[in-house]
Amino acid sequence: MRPIRVYADTSIYGGCFDEEFSDASTRFFERVRSGRFLLVTSPLVAQEVALAPREVLDLFTSLLARMQIVPVTSEAENLQQAYVEAGIVLPSAKTDALHVAIATVSGCSMIVSWNFRHIVHFRRMAQYNLVNLSRGYPQIAIFSPAEVIEDENEDL
Repeated sequence: MRPIRVYADTSIYGGCFDEEFSDASTRFFERVRSGRFLLVTSPLVAQEVALAPREVLDLFTSLLARMQIVPVTSEAENLQQAYVEAGIVLPSAKTDALHVAIATVSGCSMIVSWNFRHIVHFRRMAQYNLVNLSRGYPQIAIFSPAEVIEDENEDL
């Protein structure tokens, strides 16, 4: 089976060290290591992780060989601005919109996040995809790790 191209925002790395999110985050990265997911990241995630506690940075670093690092392009920045102009997020949350834009323009099938306020939110997901479609981009699936780690056929 071909791996699914997945952009993981910064919250997933930190989630491994948070009691509430550790199980699903850890299992997500197990799926990355097993080849189920092709992990995509960006310099934006690297910058944010650099400010996180040491164990988060160590996890990120341990996964570098399994990551594809995509650049923050003007194309992604333009899409980010379109999200802000559409009112999906306020300018104060434009970094969150940039994660979605980077994932979209780099051809990811999905983005995973624990950010339920600005990314994994039922209204915002639809709005991100409306902007994507209006600008000629495909829709992107937006999930929490808990939603992508289970597969009823996985043990078959």
